[in-house]
Amino acid sequence: MALERLGRITVEDGKCGGRPCIRGFRIRVSDVLELLSSGASIDEILADYSFLEREDVFAAIEYAAHQADHPVLKAS
Repeated sequence: MALERLGRITVEDGKCGGRPCIRGFRIRVSDVLELLSSGASIDEILADYSFLEREDVFAAIEYAAHQADHPVLKAS
């Protein structure tokens, strides 16, 4: 995990409902992930959102991977 990269993910009260965003901009991590999952390339995302950087997209992916990496407890 690259903590420096994850520093690009910000959470602010009153911005995007307190959801994780990219570098304080009003674009959520989930927005970037949805774009990728719908088939948009990183280059297309960067062209459409000129304020984003390639590392921002990688940060969103890494953030999602980190969020999904936890044990699941099942009731027996």
